[in-house]
Amino acid sequence: MSKATRATRTLETARIVFTVHSYAYDPDADAIGLQAAAALGEPPARVLKTLMARIDGKPVIAILPSDRQVAMKKLAAAFGGKSAEMMKPADAERLSGYKVGGISPFGQMRVLPAAIEERAMAEPFIFLNGGQRGLQLRLAPADAARLLQAKITDILA
Repeated sequence: MSKATRATRTLETARIVFTVHSYAYDPDADAIGLQAAAALGEPPARVLKTLMARIDGKPVIAILPSDRQVAMKKLAAAFGGKSAEMMKPADAERLSGYKVGGISPFGQMRVLPAAIEERAMAEPFIFLNGGQRGLQLRLAPADAARLLQAKITDILA
């Protein structure tokens, strides 16, 4: 597996300190984020999942702990919208340029508005997908938020 992806190049270009962590990706796992957390030996609150959604038809990124669910009404409200829905996997892959299970918020095909669950900001570090299945990036939550120009808000169900 290559450890150089659009996500890692984006972080390097932004001069953000991060480390790369590989794990044995299980395509049959019920919850990819939870499987990653277990494989890395990290609490699920620290291993975040990247979800692709649409707010009033416009694409956004939602980043939250791997053991939690997004509240669609809260997500819509975070972007001043009325309704939110999860993006279909094929649309998420086309728009992000990554495969489901390997979608990183960094280095996507287009820069999209992002929201990070506020509780993640209290962690000393977080893990986010590195742009490949089985690849996670460890970095400071403030660095992720700054690079993504993310809204920090409660988006949990």
